[in-house]
Amino acid sequence: MKKEAMLYEKLYNKKVRCNLCSHRCKVADSKFGICRVRQNIDGHLYTLVYGETIAENVDPIEKKPLFHFLPGSSAYSIATVGCNFKCAFCQNWQISQVSEQGGEITTGHQLMPEQIVENARRHNCKSIAYTYTEPTIFFEYAYDTAILAKEAGLANIFITNGFMTRQALDTISPYLDAANVDLKSFREGYYKRVCEAHLQPVVDSITYMKELGIWVEVTTLLVPRENDSDDELNDIADFIAKLDTNIPWHISRFHPKYKFVNHASTSIESLHKARDIGKKHGLRYVYLGNVAEGSDTYCHNCNELLVKRSITGIERSNITQDVCPSCGAKISGVWQ
Repeated sequence: MKKEAMLYEKLYNKKVRCNLCSHRCKVADSKFGICRVRQNIDGHLYTLVYGETIAENVDPIEKKPLFHFLPGSSAYSIATVGCNFKCAFCQNWQISQVSEQGGEITTGHQLMPEQIVENARRHNCKSIAYTYTEPTIFFEYAYDTAILAKEAGLANIFITNGFMTRQALDTISPYLDAANVDLKSFREGYYKRVCEAHLQPVVDSITYMKELGIWVEVTTLLVPRENDSDDELNDIADFIAKLDTNIPWHISRFHPKYKFVNHASTSIESLHKARDIGKKHGLRYVYLGNVAEGSDTYCHNCNELLVKRSITGIERSNITQDVCPSCGAKISGVWQ
């Protein structure tokens, strides 16, 4: 469904500039932005994926991953086609790297914002997650849904590459409760070569989300010989710790995907090394992803087991408020 876009400006000769993500594409008449789902039509910018869901599921919120935000609950998860990154390792490339441009596939099936909220409530979900692809590129769809979700008492979650503009964050922040941001590397060269993007806007978004009061968790996919050096891991951990030692850091195991099929999977030893580096910098909650270990939550003060997790979800939880039941230490997050 075509809908006029938010957050764009008209330029000369029917050109427009999109101000949703940090590419800030300048788009000529009839052309598309980098995301390939936003088109300039006669000097007006349109989103072409409004109400067009390519994927929808009821997921455990831990799958996002979010471990300190309504743990044990379900998130109604939606996505459209398209992305503003070109990550060579993308696990959802079949939907993120296709578009309206060139008519590669249909955009999905129609599912309007009010239907999403109704479905979420019917499935007893406590939140709606905008995920699988990049929610910034279907911003109008997410925004309208988020307003209705908030009115219905549901939380809103972005699973994002963090490349949105400050203006986009200001617009969505009254309705956005939590985000897991992919911090894919701490090297500009990696972002340019592997993702066709830039590092600094992601760093800025994580920082600004914290200022806005959005609950933030960070994920880094550890790719062998790409972003797993001790120096880089120290830089990532140092950045997160200086921002807030209570931010959970999810270190995920890479498996060969998309254009990185000839890369090796991440070793367990590398994951352990990264976790140790995070702990050395004072991070209180460092988790391992895509492996069957390292996902439990412990009290940072007395080491009491608070949440026991398995691949399928939570096995048991000893925390119902934001304090450790053993020593009374505050455990950051949003708990049921």
